[in-house]
Amino acid sequence: MSVATAGTAFAEGAERNLYWGDTHLHTNYSFDAFLFKNTKGDPDAAYRYAKGQPIVHPTLGQKIQIDTPLDFLVVADHAELTAVPKRIFEQDELLMRTQFGKRIGPLMAAGKGSEVFAEIVKLANAGSINSTETDELASVEIRMPAWVDIVDTADRHNDSGNFTAFIGWEWSSLPDAANLHRVVFMSQGADVAKQFLPYSSTVSVKPEDLWSWMEKTEAETGAEFVAIPHNMNISKGLMFPEQDSEGRPITAEYGRTRMRWEPVAEVTQFKGDSETHPILSPNDEFADYETYRHLIEMRPEAEHVASVTSGDYARGALRRGLEFEQSTGVNPYKFGMIGATDSHTGIPSAEEANFYNKFAYMNSPETRFATQDSALRAGALEMGAQGLAAVWAEENTRTSILAAFKRKEVYATTGPRMMVRFFGGWNFSSRDARTGGLAGLARRDKDASQTIGGRGYKKGVPMGGDLMQAPKGKAPSFLVQAIRDPKGANLDRVQMIKGWVDAEGVSHEKVYTIEASDGRVPDDDGNVPPVGSTVDLKTAQYENSIGASEFTTVWRDPDFDPALRAFYYVRVLEIPTPRHALYDAVALQKDLLEGIVSIIQERAYTSPIWYTP
Repeated sequence: MSVATAGTAFAEGAERNLYWGDTHLHTNYSFDAFLFKNTKGDPDAAYRYAKGQPIVHPTLGQKIQIDTPLDFLVVADHAELTAVPKRIFEQDELLMRTQFGKRIGPLMAAGKGSEVFAEIVKLANAGSINSTETDELASVEIRMPAWVDIVDTADRHNDSGNFTAFIGWEWSSLPDAANLHRVVFMSQGADVAKQFLPYSSTVSVKPEDLWSWMEKTEAETGAEFVAIPHNMNISKGLMFPEQDSEGRPITAEYGRTRMRWEPVAEVTQFKGDSETHPILSPNDEFADYETYRHLIEMRPEAEHVASVTSGDYARGALRRGLEFEQSTGVNPYKFGMIGATDSHTGIPSAEEANFYNKFAYMNSPETRFATQDSALRAGALEMGAQGLAAVWAEENTRTSILAAFKRKEVYATTGPRMMVRFFGGWNFSSRDARTGGLAGLARRDKDASQTIGGRGYKKGVPMGGDLMQAPKGKAPSFLVQAIRDPKGANLDRVQMIKGWVDAEGVSHEKVYTIEASDGRVPDDDGNVPPVGSTVDLKTAQYENSIGASEFTTVWRDPDFDPALRAFYYVRVLEIPTPRHALYDAVALQKDLLEGIVSIIQERAYTSPIWYTP
């Protein structure tokens, strides 16, 4: 059975399958999406596109269609002022009677979208609020109609076993322009969702208050929530902080609460890759990947670079989590990793050659190349066409996929659908890597036990899992398999990223290349020469004449100390391929603008496996 098939079970009788989705998609119900020219891309069109159906592009007016359909989707429109500009534009009677509608309606009619956006931003976060206008817009009478539309559309498109349409939203906290946004989604349907309204940052910008609301709402309605932090790279260090929102030290209770609600984090999306940064990982030659060099206020790049901390990037946060665990006994940043788009066009386009950008007004190559203005470059050519969430689950249903998020058996890619399996244990051997096929949960029948997945679950734990006190004289061994996207590029290498904390409570990291293509062998420092490049800059084409289609290996930590806490995750790199800006340049027959990257190495990041003495 081909690995190209969405949701395929990779061996007969497999019980966990690989499903692909986007947990972070905005439609014209989000205020910024609508004001930035997405007036037609609604939730219904988003689900139809994700399912593989042709739709009409919301601004270009042409038929478009995803190359390979998704298995699941979260339409995550902002909880703040959901559909308000859209409804004012449509002269909605309820909105036009409000003070805000009376004030903003004439600006909308005059086409002054930027002025409307500025006014809405003032209302979108608690702290700088015209209370009368905010109270009116926050009323159940105003908010409920749009929420009912969203949840009913999700239920209509949810097809249990074939396509999962999750009900969700984005809590868009932005204190002092620090991005603390979370996507929240649930496993229940419209009957439960209609019992509440999405929690909004107009109520509070503190994540602790969001967690309290989720706990209260779960108890009252039976909803089951997961919250996903996103875009930590522009959080000013506050996404994974050293203090809570009140400036108090992180405690064990904070850690337990956070990990209950936020088991997974979004580490790659349109506004940059958040795995790590060259400042934080100076010995990692691949650390500078799709590095987004701007904060939300569009400050000079030097100011952004100067503000980079471990609280802004996943690897730094994982290390910081070990340090907290050393001192408090609880790890507040023990999260799995996924990718998503953050598209505001209603189109989850994570493919380099089929990238429609973040906002609808930047959807054409001509628009993206129209000026060298720094704001446009940051919003178009410097954005990345990424990413996707890969989930190992028993079936394509709301319940099964959400359970996989909770146990962190998920991973991120920057767009390609490379298949990655990752197991940790104490007794894996090279023989385990030589067995054929992929499977799901370990079963008692002989055939399942002979597969990679069958051996993985039988002898160890999957990504997201925990290894406890090491048996005497043993180091952890890891079973890893990576298979290229059948429609994409070959693989360059597989790397193991290790983080650990020493006896003094200081964390460290190391990158090991554990497999490389084309006969390249790691040197004593674990480095291998570059794989080379087949990209033709004149045609935006490449060849799979280098690289490997698959790696399967067992790796044992050569530097293991059983007394020290550690985490391990796998990073898989493709061979170099054209970036979306190069496709635009070739299409327009123009030179790339100075400083714009033309070739990238797409990648996958698994959720970690942790070791605790």
